[in-house]
Amino acid sequence: MSETVLAVIQLDNFPQHVANRAAWIARLFGYDLHLLLSDPSLAVLRDSFIVSNEAKEIARSIETAQQQLLDDLKNAVSENGEIQVTTTITHDRPAHDAIIAQALEIEPKVVVKGTQYHSPAERATFAYTDWQLIRKLNAPLWFVKPNDWKDAPVLVAAVDPTHRHDKAGTLDQKIIDFGKSIASKCGGHLILLHTYQRLVEIGTYAKFKFKPVKLPIDELDKNIRAEHRQKLDALAAANDIPADAVHQLPGRTHDILPTFARTRGADLVIMGALARSGLRQRTLGSTAERVLDHLHCDILIARSD
Repeated sequence: MSETVLAVIQLDNFPQHVANRAAWIARLFGYDLHLLLSDPSLAVLRDSFIVSNEAKEIARSIETAQQQLLDDLKNAVSENGEIQVTTTITHDRPAHDAIIAQALEIEPKVVVKGTQYHSPAERATFAYTDWQLIRKLNAPLWFVKPNDWKDAPVLVAAVDPTHRHDKAGTLDQKIIDFGKSIASKCGGHLILLHTYQRLVEIGTYAKFKFKPVKLPIDELDKNIRAEHRQKLDALAAANDIPADAVHQLPGRTHDILPTFARTRGADLVIMGALARSGLRQRTLGSTAERVLDHLHCDILIARSD
């Protein structure tokens, strides 16, 4: 793995803000920065045999303008040589494959990309680049929203110490390690959040009467809450996170997390994606997909091995 931040520059995703955030991360950790401008739409003009020479000339002009933009971004974030910045332009389609190919080549510490609201149709078809990266990219993935950070940023680490596919807790530990590392280097404040579903939320079958005994819902809920809290507190204690920075709330993560992050004034939410065989390649990725459009702040997605 190289000591590099890979920043995906897209013209419709506030490129200056993405470059600035990626440069901030690179300076924070002493990494190099690689700016990848991705614009698959130009491939239609450049490659098709039915496109006229005039259209191809337009494509070359656009490429020249894109290179100038990339050079301007490089000069703006390089801070007089404080960080090493390199650049690449890709017009390959689909965009997520081009980004993944670049990530496989340079093996970055993190991939940084801008994100914006996606329509219900895009969300329904799983077609857009962000979801594909959540599902397929192996590197940590940092989605940037166009917001300025506070001088002492608030970081929310969304953990699940009871997840049945992460019994060893390796993904939770990665999430916390990311949060502690960032917070320690920039004077930030790290908060742990764990959500759990109450028994009455899991399904109406929990309320059915099983003759001759009715399920003791309240008692079971109390036991569930206590078990989750015990594991959460143990995780926090193992990482020296103070009790007043540890929160457990009932409900589904994708319902609770956006409101919690906004209420706490979060600048970054850190969550996880577990590798898994089959059609659903990332089990927690589905949660990340659900909250991507609803979180007001940046999102960092950690990966399981």
